[in-house]
Amino acid sequence: MIENTDVLIIGAGPSGSVAAAYLRQQNINVIVLEKTQFPRIVVGESLIPRSMDHFEEAGLLSYLINQNFEKKPGARFIRGEQICVFDFSQKFGEGQNWTWQVPRADFDLTLANAIVDKGADLRYNEEVIDVKFEGKKSTTTVKKQNGETYQINAKFLIDASGYGRVLPRLLQIDSPSQLNPHSAIFTHIDDIRRPEGREGTQISFDIIETEVWLWVIPFSNGKTSVGIVGPTDYINQLTTNQDAGEALQNAIQKSDFYVKRFGDLPYEFNPIWLKNYSAAVTKMFGDGYVLTGNSTEFLDPVFSSGVCFATESGLKAAKLAVKELNGEDVDWQIDYEDYMKDGINVFTTYVKEWYTGNLQELFFHQPENPDVKEKICAVLAGYVWNKENPFVKKHDSVIRNMAHLIKMVKEMDDSSTK
Repeated sequence: MIENTDVLIIGAGPSGSVAAAYLRQQNINVIVLEKTQFPRIVVGESLIPRSMDHFEEAGLLSYLINQNFEKKPGARFIRGEQICVFDFSQKFGEGQNWTWQVPRADFDLTLANAIVDKGADLRYNEEVIDVKFEGKKSTTTVKKQNGETYQINAKFLIDASGYGRVLPRLLQIDSPSQLNPHSAIFTHIDDIRRPEGREGTQISFDIIETEVWLWVIPFSNGKTSVGIVGPTDYINQLTTNQDAGEALQNAIQKSDFYVKRFGDLPYEFNPIWLKNYSAAVTKMFGDGYVLTGNSTEFLDPVFSSGVCFATESGLKAAKLAVKELNGEDVDWQIDYEDYMKDGINVFTTYVKEWYTGNLQELFFHQPENPDVKEKICAVLAGYVWNKENPFVKKHDSVIRNMAHLIKMVKEMDDSSTK
């Protein structure tokens, strides 16, 4: 059996859903293939404000607002007795001032149901096993849950398959990540000791060691996501027998700030272990296709950039696909890959400088510099394409240089007191 569509999207996560929603607004016929069955648990439960722009433009914001997810007005970073809080309403430049903390099972299902409501043909439990291109047209072979196969002819293909990385595997365009190998383990916990007020709902990142940190993401349903992130070798050493539950519990015991709240509480599900999660590709597009979201790059969860890059790329890809379907010339290199890499490179710098400790020097330096903090806050909010912000424009040097200056002043102060 062979079917036909204008655009075929692989993956119904945030990237695929935003792309599908926008395409349906333009009356483009869309089929969305999803290998799994929603709801399903995935990482990426902390959003950043830039994503709200994408949900609004794709006509998805109203569906999400109705779910009453936990609002996220900022983020807190903890290092021993030092605390740094970023408030998204106090950032450089224009942009959204809040976002959400979400159980992805509920969040992704809401998006998926919304695109069906908008007329997208969403098919669960269907796996792409082959793709062939003839010019810009593609023929995709799909395997159903019962083992049967069929084909879809599409005028354009968007790979939003996330960790499935369908086209990177089939077209052999995977590439090593720029980042050192890190791993994560997480689960949800019934937060029965949750404090009242803002303390109970505050998203926090507790630094255990310079390269090791615990995330705490409270949800509006009374559950909280708790996860540990660090170099793969460090995470492996948290358990003697590759037991993710034991490793996570040992990590929680290392957190002076959170051990009383979460220590020894049962898990809602067996902790999920993500090993060496960072990924990249040699190119983000080709004749008749484009890669979006985690199919292209996945950096690191420390600044919650994953969903933002997914929705940014999904929306951008959908807009350019509409132009191409309308017969307009599209420069995918400049308008898509170069554009996305601009933002990815900024966040990559921030991730790298987090793990060197340089960014942590800026976060916890006292007294705070409000101007510096506002500019960093804009980056953490996802506005990494605003080159009026020097912490975007000069990202490859400004953090390192400022951290070096702070360390020099500390050394001078220390020597003068001896």
